[in-house]
Amino acid sequence: MTDIAHLAHVEMLTDRFEESLDFFTRIYGLKLSGRNETSAYLRAWDDYEYASLKLTRAETTGVGHIAYRAASQEALERRVAAIEASGFKTHGWIDGDESHGRAFRFEDPFGHVFEIYYDTVWYEAKDAAEKAALKNTASAFTGAAPRRLDHLNLLAEDVTEFRRFMETCLGSRVTELIQLDNGRIGGCWFTVNNKTYDLACTEEHGKGHGRLHHVTYATDQREDILRAADLFLQNGVHIETGPHKHAIQGTFFLYVWEPAGNRVELANSGARLILAPDWQPVIWTEADRRKGQAWGLKTIETFHTHGTPPVEA
Repeated sequence: MTDIAHLAHVEMLTDRFEESLDFFTRIYGLKLSGRNETSAYLRAWDDYEYASLKLTRAETTGVGHIAYRAASQEALERRVAAIEASGFKTHGWIDGDESHGRAFRFEDPFGHVFEIYYDTVWYEAKDAAEKAALKNTASAFTGAAPRRLDHLNLLAEDVTEFRRFMETCLGSRVTELIQLDNGRIGGCWFTVNNKTYDLACTEEHGKGHGRLHHVTYATDQREDILRAADLFLQNGVHIETGPHKHAIQGTFFLYVWEPAGNRVELANSGARLILAPDWQPVIWTEADRRKGQAWGLKTIETFHTHGTPPVEA
C-alpha cells in the first residue's frame, strides 16, 4: 500500500456560479451535498465522500486546489514529512472544510495548490429519493450520471519538473508519457494506486500559469457517454470533441465546456487497471501522436490552447 489512497476532490473556480451549479447538477448529474455563500459541495452518485468537486464562486475560472486522501493518519504524517523535505513550496496545515478534516497544503512549481488529508466526511443520503436501491452503492443517479471522480489534467511549462514533483511529494508513478522529438516530455499520466491514472500533466502552450486543462468523471459504460452527448446537445452545452476513443490510456471520451468555460470530460476506461508492480511507462512519440486518436480523429486545435483561467492571445 502506498501512503496516498486516491484522488479525492478538485476545487473548480467559476465566475458564473449559479449557471455552473445548474450545469453540474441538472445536466452533468452530480449531487449537491451542501453549499455555503462561496462554495457548493458536489459528488457523483458512487463517490463515497461528501464531495469530489468543490465549486467555488470567484472572479476567474480554473482550479483552486487538488486534494488527495492519505491511506491512514500515519501515512499522512509520513507524506507530509517527505513534502517538507522536498524543497517544494509548502502552505502548511489548514483546518479543512465541510467535506474533510485537517489537511496539509503545498504547491507545484507552476502555481497549482495541492492538499492531502486523512479524516473525511462520508456521504449519507438525506432522503429516500437519494438512497440507492442497492446497499453497495452510495446513492441514486440522475442526468448524465457519472459514477465517480476519475482524474484531472493540469498544464505546466515543464512536464519533467512536474513529474519530479508528483513522484517526490505524492509517490506517484508514471504509466504513460509523450516523448517529444526535441527531447522534452510533452505529457505524463500519473497514478497513486492501480488505476491507470488519476492525474495528467501536459505542456502549457498558452503562456498561462497554474492552469487547468480539464476535470473528468467516469461513467459505467460507453453507452452512458453517448446518451450524455444527446443531453448536452439538448441543453445547448458546447461539445468540444468526441465521443471517441483516446489512443493514450484507451479511454472512451467526450469533452464539453461548462458555462464558465472550464473543460470537463466524461470517460470510460473499461476494465483497464495497472496491476503489474514492475510496470514500465508506455512511451508515445510525436509520430504516434500525429496519427490522432485511437480511431483516427485528429486532436482539435482548442485542445492544445484552451485552458482556464484564459490568457490573452
